[in-house]
Amino acid sequence: MGVVNVSPDSFYIPAAADVKTPQASPTEAVLKRVGSMIAEGAMIIDIGACSSRPGAKHIAVEEELNRLLPLLNATRESFPGIIISVDTFRADVALQAQEHGADMINDISGGELDNKMFEVMANSQMGYVLMHMKGTPQNMQDDPSYSNVFEEVYAYFKQRVQQLEQMGVKNIILDPGFGFGKTLEHNYILLNRLAGFQELGYPVLAGLSRKSMINKVLETKPEKALNGTSVLNTIALLNGASILRVHDVREAVEAIKLVKYSCSEAVATKEFQGH
Repeated sequence: MGVVNVSPDSFYIPAAADVKTPQASPTEAVLKRVGSMIAEGAMIIDIGACSSRPGAKHIAVEEELNRLLPLLNATRESFPGIIISVDTFRADVALQAQEHGADMINDISGGELDNKMFEVMANSQMGYVLMHMKGTPQNMQDDPSYSNVFEEVYAYFKQRVQQLEQMGVKNIILDPGFGFGKTLEHNYILLNRLAGFQELGYPVLAGLSRKSMINKVLETKPEKALNGTSVLNTIALLNGASILRVHDVREAVEAIKLVKYSCSEAVATKEFQGH
């Protein structure tokens, strides 16, 4: 899943930088970025028009739609075969996104910030990324605490999945929400126990790209966190992640190929034969 942020308030500026290139219109810049991501192996393009970084301020629905829809329309027209995800927590935006060609909704709030979201999903054929976030983007990093972070996130997923299933929503993807209402230690506990979420019967998405859980350990900045991202993506894959949400597609695809080969039947057969 390649990330295209069209918000100027993105935590990782290069992800939005192409959109602000003076020589190109915003639409041209996004299409160029999307084309590059697809060429590098992206299977899903995730377009976000409202920043969800810690401390980010909400923008009006109208502003989010004004940023999103022209780019969504152009992406759908230019790349008819690609899966398009829209990163939004608002039901009205999700509804408009569906009408303009979106295939998925990536909801950082798991329906908590807009109680109409599940209804929109139930009346659509779109996929739904159900993410766990403790609090809101404005306060989620204000001393988050859990008695047991894995068990609490697992219980949250179980309850929300049951609600979605009862409403007829079946195309669900689980995202534990790295960096969304978690301490550094919480993030790594969830990463190490990622396989446990597979028991719920749905694919798991890992959004680790250039996040603070890398930067704090390596004492670096998002701009220099590509290698750390590749390492954590590899750990996530080995622990059962089915989708990687990334700013850097080529490196993520390489990690996927290497992990797949290392776990392949060809390697296992050679090992069994004593080669």
